[in-house]
Amino acid sequence: MKIYKYHQSVMLNESIQALNIDPDGTYIDATFGWGGHAQKILEKLNSGGRLIALDQDISAINDAKKNFEDSRLELIHSAFSNLKTLLDERNLCGKINGILMDLGVSSPQLDNPERGFSFNKNAALDMRMNQTTGISALQWLACADEAEIANVIYKFGEEKKSRSIARAIKKYQKTQTIKTTLQLANIISKVVKSKNKHPATRSFQAIRIFINQEITQLSEVLAQTPSILAPKGRLCVLSFHSIEDRVVKQFIQKHTKPSPLPKGLPIVQDTQKTKFKNLGKYFASKEELQHNKRSRSAILRVAQRTKF
Repeated sequence: MKIYKYHQSVMLNESIQALNIDPDGTYIDATFGWGGHAQKILEKLNSGGRLIALDQDISAINDAKKNFEDSRLELIHSAFSNLKTLLDERNLCGKINGILMDLGVSSPQLDNPERGFSFNKNAALDMRMNQTTGISALQWLACADEAEIANVIYKFGEEKKSRSIARAIKKYQKTQTIKTTLQLANIISKVVKSKNKHPATRSFQAIRIFINQEITQLSEVLAQTPSILAPKGRLCVLSFHSIEDRVVKQFIQKHTKPSPLPKGLPIVQDTQKTKFKNLGKYFASKEELQHNKRSRSAILRVAQRTKF
């Protein structure tokens, strides 16, 4: 395997430890990105181990095919919401020893102005993680009405001034088309005043989540994991904001508590089946917090598939 180009993966050691890797096991990296977690997983596997890595960003997949040489690794260009279908095709459902998901946008995507994720760099307003399909943020803002824009910014960005931002966007569009990231960021900055973070942070996050249907896809893939994981298989999810973490937290809680029995029915132990055991949540170390800013908001949640 070639040494892959440097990428600072968040909570790398904690994630690998949480997977509790069996050297002969089969693992899923559902968000390959630029390969930081995948490389560490492969280092823990022997010749009988296997890693299947997904990413909906074709740039990440193409780059990995050029630089990541390992016969144990299978790279797939796909959203992770298709995971069960892909594993059914390979007769692997119920045989996976661990799944790792590193949610949100990656640093290389943010650093590339052409992707349109960053409010600090001027570029076409795209924001699609998979640029081979779907509509861009530019296209959506051009056709969405004021109410829809406000709802998206409030729901996925928890931005209190969402209505004022939406109003400002539609007013601007009466005379000009919003084509670039800096145009949008400047419009938002005139409405939102913030000392601690860029005024456009929440709005850009919200639009990105909406354009990529991130919460919908996350809910879909989490629902698939009970039938994908082998008994004692681990589910490890890294989230970076409260909206996606809430989805993960509620999913784990739902499947780690026994289903309520009808009143009057005696409690029998084997009827109280749960799908997961909650192994807790974890945060970045003090050392990592000092040199990796993205780790400050990171939460790693871990659950283990039960024997049922």
